[in-house]
Amino acid sequence: MVRGDRVPHHGDKLPRVAEPRAEHHREALGIGEARPRLSWAVLDAPAGWQQGAYEIECADPESGDVVSSGRIDSEDSVLVPWPHRELGSRSRRQIRVRVWGSGSAHASDWSPTLTLETGLLEPSDWTAGFITPDAPAAGESVPLLRRDFSVRGPVRRARLYATALGLYELELNGVRVGDIVLAPGWTSYHHRLRYQTYDVTEALNSGSNTLGAWLADGWFRGRLGFNGGTRHIYGDRRGLLAQLEIQYADGSAEVVRTDENWCTAAGPIQRASLYDGEHHNAQRERPGWSTPGFDAGDWLPVQLMAHDRTTLVAPLGPPVRCTQELKPVAEITSPSGRRIVDFGQNLVGRLQMWAEGPSGAVVRLRHAEVLQDGELCVRPLRQARATDEYVLRGEGQESWEPRFTFHGFRYAEVSGDVDDVEVVARVYHTDMLRTGTFACSDPHIQRLHENVVWSMRGNFLDVPTDCPQRDERLGWTGDVQIFAPTASFLYDCAGMLSSWLRDLAADQLPNGCVPYFVPAISAPPLELEALTPTAAWGDVAVLTPWELYQQYEDVEVLRAQYPSAKAWVDCMTAHAGDNHLWDTGFQFGDWLDPSAPPDDPTASKADPYLIATAYRARSTTVLARMAHTLGYSEDHRHYEELARAIRDAFAQKWILPSGLLDDDAQSSYAVALHFGLFPTPAQRDAAARRLATLVEEADFHIATGFVGTPVICDALTDSGHLDTAYALLLKQTCPSWLYPVTQGATTIWERWDSLLPDGSVNPGDMTSFNHYALGAVADWLHRVVAGMAPADPGYRRLLVRPRPGGGLTHASAAKETPYGRAEVSWLREADTFSVHLTVPVGVTAIVDLPGRSPETVGSGRHRWHISDLNCADETSD
Repeated sequence: MVRGDRVPHHGDKLPRVAEPRAEHHREALGIGEARPRLSWAVLDAPAGWQQGAYEIECADPESGDVVSSGRIDSEDSVLVPWPHRELGSRSRRQIRVRVWGSGSAHASDWSPTLTLETGLLEPSDWTAGFITPDAPAAGESVPLLRRDFSVRGPVRRARLYATALGLYELELNGVRVGDIVLAPGWTSYHHRLRYQTYDVTEALNSGSNTLGAWLADGWFRGRLGFNGGTRHIYGDRRGLLAQLEIQYADGSAEVVRTDENWCTAAGPIQRASLYDGEHHNAQRERPGWSTPGFDAGDWLPVQLMAHDRTTLVAPLGPPVRCTQELKPVAEITSPSGRRIVDFGQNLVGRLQMWAEGPSGAVVRLRHAEVLQDGELCVRPLRQARATDEYVLRGEGQESWEPRFTFHGFRYAEVSGDVDDVEVVARVYHTDMLRTGTFACSDPHIQRLHENVVWSMRGNFLDVPTDCPQRDERLGWTGDVQIFAPTASFLYDCAGMLSSWLRDLAADQLPNGCVPYFVPAISAPPLELEALTPTAAWGDVAVLTPWELYQQYEDVEVLRAQYPSAKAWVDCMTAHAGDNHLWDTGFQFGDWLDPSAPPDDPTASKADPYLIATAYRARSTTVLARMAHTLGYSEDHRHYEELARAIRDAFAQKWILPSGLLDDDAQSSYAVALHFGLFPTPAQRDAAARRLATLVEEADFHIATGFVGTPVICDALTDSGHLDTAYALLLKQTCPSWLYPVTQGATTIWERWDSLLPDGSVNPGDMTSFNHYALGAVADWLHRVVAGMAPADPGYRRLLVRPRPGGGLTHASAAKETPYGRAEVSWLREADTFSVHLTVPVGVTAIVDLPGRSPETVGSGRHRWHISDLNCADETSD
């Protein structure tokens, strides 16, 4: 028996419109779009309410002018076109929105006001020049730069635009400007250099002022890559660009810029390395150096340096910030007598310390993810020292935190000349909005999901890195490709990944080959000029823009990335044979198959050329869909026909008449099933049965690597083997998703056995304990276990399709969609299956519950109680 009830909405009041949003910006100061698209969510509307029209009002606070779009009949509320005149640089506007319900003559109240402001949109807006304190091949110390200036009267508005070739932090009158760290971040600097915009109106003093800067190597000039790494990849001289624009109350204006009037001196930071850490000698501090009246008589002049201003761009996403602090949960004295602090969580960030001691005393902070034999295990860090050092001034209690480094760690060894040192861990990552949550009745699965979240937080640090602790930390393309569905559910990463994809397109080789990591660098032995195309890694150029479109309904990300996606598909075509098979050249294949030896992660059971051809079919199919969405009809026909030919060639090469594969590996079956490569239902069913059998024969242990792992549960679920998928998920012995959980993991490991059952660290040279790729299973938890997925791009329609199993008694997911908050939860009690659903205003949901036909419901809250449900784990659709 089934009963479905809609919870009545309280009252019949008009809907409320939330504050609108410009593009994907959380903060709308200094945006780079002249015609920013706007989005808004409608709240507190009666159940089933649909928007029928909207009006956007745009006010100029400078002139007082107000313009309106007038009533626009449209259901759209996500990334709607800018309805007014194109904005110029430094334009400030106040935006509010009101809406009408479908068929209604009554408008809502106006939304709260969004204040947006454009940055410097044209290269000619920059009058500042890059300045450098460096002679070529200068050392690793961090210089200080300063400039005195005067403010002649009351200030109405002041904006500071800044960037660097390297990393910078600014100070104005002795106070740090903003809370951004590791600015300007890492991009393909020769093509795109982001600048930041700061509101410093309240920081200026009437009369004398001082603007100062710290300037470190960072990604621009610091050591990057493997085997000792490479320095000076982008240049051998650091540079600062800063432009302070002051508008006075009397209508006049003044600009303070980086030019030859600045001066420089050595600062207290004697080493600042992303890999090795930071050395700060407080005895060499220059108190008051960024304040007026400081004697800079011994400071040296800076030099002007040339740089192409056309590369300067405003950010598309949020910056890196401290998002959390963690106190130690335990202190350990190691067998060798060392003090080790345990934060209880593997994280990415830095330590803040407090210490008191004599002048010249040293505090040393060394970081690692795990212990071995009770000592800090630093072998997995390879040639990253991950050590910060502070030399005390000797003036009472001193507090310090590094500025220009980050570490991946759970444990910190505190040593040196001072016994009483207090520390807290400060967590850093790109300051994305958390949008998705998941919960369930199994504490191990819950911990697994939390591990996924923590690994994403640690590795989405300006670029989506592969690991945050060793001498690597690169934007590996394959990792992002498989994790993007999970990432875009958990956090609003639209701006961050859209920016990264632009770097990908900029760094793509002339033949369309996608680099293995972006921003692309030569990291011996992976020389950029010698790269060859590889499946699953290069496919990020197609599949990740498509995933962002599915999650955020942003057709412009498809338009922006389409040339890159097309170039990649054409590159694959050039490397495939006349028979459409991609069966030559190097492939990563099913990377880190658990059966692969520690020293050869490419040695997987799955045929790498089967994987390559399957991905070629998938990306070509998706490119055809992209072309259709963008209205490129000729490309749509061409790539649709090409995809069909590749699928036919795949079937002829690897699919036997029985439906079994010539390559009898779990990943091969999982990929072929998930990508829809079996020509007939009978062959598909036979392949699914074989995949389930292989999983059972492995005693439900994982036998897949990077390529097979994200899709195997879907391949089983979609073919009627849900119980097998749950059994695979719930396995706790090695290799399995839950084995690390049983070993106390708090992030996702790079290898299934990064920590061996005997407690020792995997002997492989490549062993990270914070590596999100294998956590891509969280996408299945969201969509299948909890039952929430987009049925249309941007969640304009929800697909609610929970499939309980594995002995779970409840599960839930919530998602801040572009239209508002969606929630689904289910509870299994005795013979009753209860589902609660909240659908945002303006959204409909396809509800497909076990044992009943799908139905469509509108916005509002809904619940179902299903009695006499067949509670077997294996559930037929």
